[in-house]
Amino acid sequence: MSFKGLGPQALPFLKALAFHQTKDWFEANRAIYETEIKGPLGDLVEDVSAALAAAKIPLRGDRKKALFRLHRDTRFSKDKSPYKTNAGAVLNRDGTKGTGGMLYIHIDPAGCFAAAGWYMPEPETLAKFRAAIVKSPKAYRAMEAALAGAKLKLSDDYTLKRTPRGFEQVTDPDLLTAVKRTGFVVSRPLKEADLGKAKLAETVVAFAKDALPLLQFGWKATT
Repeated sequence: MSFKGLGPQALPFLKALAFHQTKDWFEANRAIYETEIKGPLGDLVEDVSAALAAAKIPLRGDRKKALFRLHRDTRFSKDKSPYKTNAGAVLNRDGTKGTGGMLYIHIDPAGCFAAAGWYMPEPETLAKFRAAIVKSPKAYRAMEAALAGAKLKLSDDYTLKRTPRGFEQVTDPDLLTAVKRTGFVVSRPLKEADLGKAKLAETVVAFAKDALPLLQFGWKATT
């Protein structure tokens, strides 16, 4: 295990970056980013990946592909700030950022968390997810119950007000709530006090295991 914790300047750096959105400031402080955020986050991803592989959970990533760039894509945004003020990484079944059913790690002065599931899935993927809910309601309810047993709940942030086209026949209140979802995500806060500790890797792995019922249901539904 190589992860020893994020550096003590990780969150202060990201907080300061929000006020110093210039290349000159970033370059003058790049060493802090490289040694206290990027390097340790890469270690965290690879330790979590190894632990999940040992548990036969098909989520993986490495420091080259899993970490999100700190530079923002401003081409289609009115906000031309060049840098993100958070750091993140994603693990999934093929080790890239493009495959559905992910484990995400978010480091942010405003709040750190781990999340898992399908965030803004493609229409085809979402249609398959909804079809699986209607076809296998017992399996879907069992999945939600398993999440509840681990004190996890699907986020209500991603949902429609109206029933999606093709699912008008759904009248069961629980299933209707389910098919209105536009994303299937669970999350758990990461304590700021734990960011600098090696046990953060264990915390993320434990969350991934708790979120596994959602991932397994979704993988079966969409592949």
